[in-house]
Amino acid sequence: MFKTFINALKVKEIRQKLLYTFFVLIVIRLGSKITVPGVRPEVIKDYLASTVGDSMDFIASFTGGSFEEMSIFALNVSPYITASIIIQLLTIAIPALEEMQRDGEEGRKKMTVITRFLTIGLSVLSSAGLAIGFGQRGALVDYSFWSVLSMIIILTAGSAMVMWLGERVTERGVGNGISIILLINIVSTMPNDLVNMYTMFMKGKDPVRMVLAGLVIVAVVVVTVVLVCLLQEAVRKIPVQYAKKIQGRRQVGGQSTHIPLRVNTSGVIPVIFASSILSVPLIVINLFGVKATGFGAKVIQCLNQQYWFNRSQPWATVGLLVYILLVFFFAYFYTSITFNPMEIANNMKKNGGFIPGIRPGKPTQDYLNKILNYIVFIGAVGLIIVACIPIFFNGFFGAHVSFGGTSIIIVVGVVIETIKNLESQMLVRHYQGFLLDT
Repeated sequence: MFKTFINALKVKEIRQKLLYTFFVLIVIRLGSKITVPGVRPEVIKDYLASTVGDSMDFIASFTGGSFEEMSIFALNVSPYITASIIIQLLTIAIPALEEMQRDGEEGRKKMTVITRFLTIGLSVLSSAGLAIGFGQRGALVDYSFWSVLSMIIILTAGSAMVMWLGERVTERGVGNGISIILLINIVSTMPNDLVNMYTMFMKGKDPVRMVLAGLVIVAVVVVTVVLVCLLQEAVRKIPVQYAKKIQGRRQVGGQSTHIPLRVNTSGVIPVIFASSILSVPLIVINLFGVKATGFGAKVIQCLNQQYWFNRSQPWATVGLLVYILLVFFFAYFYTSITFNPMEIANNMKKNGGFIPGIRPGKPTQDYLNKILNYIVFIGAVGLIIVACIPIFFNGFFGAHVSFGGTSIIIVVGVVIETIKNLESQMLVRHYQGFLLDT
């Protein structure tokens, strides 16, 4: 990885792209520190801590701490990511969007425009809810129509600015701009988490315990990263053979290829959806000031991740079982709408392709479904293991950190994709130079 980065710096064109990306990330981090005028950040922090609880850690890692600071980039990339997921889901339900997706480059541009408008709409709704909600709880210096309107405009403009900067990085920088912004947001919260872990497990301890605790922390991080790398890179290759054809005097076809099925087909979507669904009841109950008692209080604790693996409250781990079931459900659901075995089987049949030992048509579709169900199960199990490692240490040892398994999966995935992007750009430049020399 470092060798690839060093080699990339030697190429002027790629070095300029890296510097452009670095400049954009500096702008993002500076904007994350500029508080919206007329807002009391300390009131917002206290309110979020009492209302959202540990779910705030999830939000903080995705926004780089800009949300709790209520900066001009408080919404950050969240509206864009939500809009992209909604459009992707609607593509299955709305034929016009499905047709647009198949129109190649022209269709992709139209989908991008729709995603932008939906991002702005979600930003307006989110900022309006935040402005009114915080205003009613005394988080605004002057709670009036104009202060609410100005906060809506500022937060929406900030979200649009982040989206625009992300697209500029995609065009003129290195890698996917939105993913890289999300990466830097998550990484920016990690130093504070490491300091908290040092204070909790190492500070003031004797040298032996300090070294032992440090080794355990490093070992857990390394094992988690290795598991994520294996999960991200694992691929099941389905061999495909194309029949030979005679066209004129030439014989065409007969080549062998494969269908790459990623083990983690759905990425981090199942974990994000499962965490969001479990956190919604907690947020709603706290927003309306409902105080649960007795059995209701235990149910609420089951939905809160900070109580999972807690030795003093073992019943709360029931919520973990619900979380696992939700991850499995969304893993299969998201894969079913993004990967169509019937379409692949039909395309193979039209082009004279077949899987060795499997008849074309319906048998091929059934075979792909069987393999897909198998690898989705493995991918979901891997996601659950990675996501539960930080939750286990939070609940069992009280190791309070803002980044979790989801954040680690995103960080490792973005780093791997960015390195691959750099390598492909250097390879293309190498061949271009070779052709020019010849």
